[in-house]
Amino acid sequence: METLASADAFSLDGVAFRHRRVSAGGLGYHVVEGGTGPALILLAGFPQSWYAWRRVMPLLAPHFRVFAVDLPGQGDSDKPLDGYDTRTAGERLRALFHAMGLTRYALAGHDIGAWIAYPYAARYAPEVERVVLLDANIPGVTLPPAIELGPDNWRSWHFLFNSVPDLPEALLAGRERVLIEWFFSRKTANKPGVFSRADIDEYERVYQTLGGLRGMLGYYRAVVEDAAQNRALRATPLTVPVLALGGAQGSAPDLHQALKPLARDLQGGVLDDCGHYLPEEQPRELAHRMLAFLKQPAAPSRA
Repeated sequence: METLASADAFSLDGVAFRHRRVSAGGLGYHVVEGGTGPALILLAGFPQSWYAWRRVMPLLAPHFRVFAVDLPGQGDSDKPLDGYDTRTAGERLRALFHAMGLTRYALAGHDIGAWIAYPYAARYAPEVERVVLLDANIPGVTLPPAIELGPDNWRSWHFLFNSVPDLPEALLAGRERVLIEWFFSRKTANKPGVFSRADIDEYERVYQTLGGLRGMLGYYRAVVEDAAQNRALRATPLTVPVLALGGAQGSAPDLHQALKPLARDLQGGVLDDCGHYLPEEQPRELAHRMLAFLKQPAAPSRA
């Protein structure tokens, strides 16, 4: 049976894309590529995969060569046993980008994708033309150092649960769909129909692959390490132009405000009538905001 992972050429809203398998640094990666123009790399988060960008990609493809990447441990990419701190993940992804011939590109990340994109833009600024950060509580940056009990803090309960060794896998194995449906029903802006049964089937498929749960939980188990790494980066504001967007009913509606001390060239705000899943809840508005930002003339040299 052909799956989204095994098909090669396919289309999204009539726009041609293709699945690729690329090896770099001893790992195999799943990448979806299409479009024409400068390179734009898209990173997704938990509990998702490249597929989170499917509604935005056709809107970006007329303007950019789009690369939607499954992170190490995510989707149909390999699931290494370790190395889920965002510095190591960034180093691995940089090896992938170079293996694809990409040395100058824009980078966009949602959720864990933004956890990686923020320090990546700090460390590899000469390669990153612009960076988009979407509705993410970034460890050591915008994630509070402690998660307290309270009526508004339920959105972050999984940070602690996912970081516990072994227990989440034992409880969730065979029940991945329960977890996925809970997140999608609770963290959208009360918009039924955002996720179809087929959408949930696809996310369930990749989380039921060998190591699928363990891989993405690895990012939460590295949060303390990430926070320490990012606190060291905070001393120097990002020089790369940044677009920071949260959902008005999302997990990080204050993302833009929180990043003001940490970026020299910051734009952004919130998307109205939107929860956590910006690329799926408001794909057209998100694409509009991204294109307006990404197509701005290059600023003078940041050297």
